[in-house]
Amino acid sequence: MLIIVTATILAVIARKLKQPVLLAYLITGLVLGPTLLDIVGETQTLTLMSELGLGFLLFLVGIEMNLEDIKEILKPISIVAVGQTVLQTGLAFVVPYVLGFELFETSIIALCTVFGATPVIVKILTEKDELKTLPGKLDVGVLVLQDIYLILIVALIGSGTLTQPNQIPGTLIKIIGLIALVAALSLLSSRYVLEEVFGKVADSKHAFFVHGIAWAFLFISLARYLGLSVEVGAFLAGLGLGQIPYREELKERIRPLTDFFMVIFFSTLGLTLSIDNLQAYWVEAVMASGILMIGNFLIMFYLIDRMKFTPRTSFIASINMTQVSEFSLVVGALAVQQGYVGNDILGYISLMALLTIGLSTYLINYNKEIYQKVEHLLQWLESEEKKDIEINRLENHAVVIGYDRIAEKICEKLHREYDVLVIDKDPENTELLGESPYEYIYGDFKHGEIREGANLQEAAFVISLSDEKSLNLKLLEEAEEAVRMVKAQSLEDATELYDVGADYVIMENILAADRIAEYIELYLEDHGLFTEEVDSELDKIRGDEESQS
Repeated sequence: MLIIVTATILAVIARKLKQPVLLAYLITGLVLGPTLLDIVGETQTLTLMSELGLGFLLFLVGIEMNLEDIKEILKPISIVAVGQTVLQTGLAFVVPYVLGFELFETSIIALCTVFGATPVIVKILTEKDELKTLPGKLDVGVLVLQDIYLILIVALIGSGTLTQPNQIPGTLIKIIGLIALVAALSLLSSRYVLEEVFGKVADSKHAFFVHGIAWAFLFISLARYLGLSVEVGAFLAGLGLGQIPYREELKERIRPLTDFFMVIFFSTLGLTLSIDNLQAYWVEAVMASGILMIGNFLIMFYLIDRMKFTPRTSFIASINMTQVSEFSLVVGALAVQQGYVGNDILGYISLMALLTIGLSTYLINYNKEIYQKVEHLLQWLESEEKKDIEINRLENHAVVIGYDRIAEKICEKLHREYDVLVIDKDPENTELLGESPYEYIYGDFKHGEIREGANLQEAAFVISLSDEKSLNLKLLEEAEEAVRMVKAQSLEDATELYDVGADYVIMENILAADRIAEYIELYLEDHGLFTEEVDSELDKIRGDEESQS
């Protein structure tokens, strides 16, 4: 209870300071543990919950990994990710070695400090609506491949063979083979099994959630049976779920549980550190943080620039990826558990994570402003050959919320002029929409991430066939530039929706499909005629309302 209350208070402060809540959770452990107040200690229950927290974190990372999102730029991403991993691992090795750490400690530190902060970067870019931009796609693609590398490192450290160099090649080959086997099973399941299974229970929120958790524990058990770690099994379970249409809704269902266990994991990590651990190498941590942030930026910029992207894309994608990840703490904690290093090394890694994540959060938030300041210095890199790769991003599109007989006619009309995106939470429509020419997101429009995925800010048409007033008010607020059609239950609701900006309010179900399709046809042909029809409809509604009064 004390951990949760303290973490909540510190998370509020972190948000005010525009910092990731993960840092608040880690600081919770430092505050309550031996570093400051020393009023909470490690217990068997906390240790078990902490391990579950790590597993659920990687389960969520797996669900986030939708391979369709990066396939159009997979080749440059792969080249950048491989080069970045090799060069940053080299830099991460040289820095602690020059600072005086022993060779084996240096190797562990290098393995810990080469990852990008996937949850932090994805969260901030989502909030800034930059996740689907080209720099955002590049960053996410590199993070996806880094996460695969992370799983290999987690499995290797968990195998307990790092102190026996002659066994490492054989162990690594075995691990790669087992991970490939389980990953193939997960991906094949997503294609032939999962979509049908989750489609049958998608209309039951409880069963939907339970099936997701059961799938995670099934793969955790399989991984443990094969000698892999809990974290590897959880990640590979999420990887399969990340490829099905229900992934967005599933993320929203599982995220609260994941957040709870993440609080316990990062807080427990803080409990293991004393003030002596943090002070042991604080000077080295500050120096290494500065060198790695600059070095990581230069490595990423060089690699992306070589792929013929523009200086702007190269700069923004690179400045987003300068931090030492919170996954460094995950790998460091595993290394401590295996007895490879002591808590003083974990303290060194923790300080670097705190410093670099804290600073890089501001760099990501103000990446465009920073680029404008240095743009003139990068003009010499511009050339005719450097043209950004085109990516699939819905802009000037139509969004239809809810799919039924009415929506079917609406989509047919809109598809003549726009790319159409349908958002629907009825599992019975999944197969039908999957075979349609429209883009499709399964899930509840109430969820923020689903609204962000719809890119409402750049939509041309948004139509809601839900009569839930709060949902439609949110839609009207977020899709200010679009033509907005929404549904209402009553005359009072219709009047309010018109007053806050609705272009047309659907009131009748009878013949509504033909009527709305007619209005859309009017709009597409002549915007003035459409406006006259809507004004007439609004006058009629207000007249009916006055007569009822």
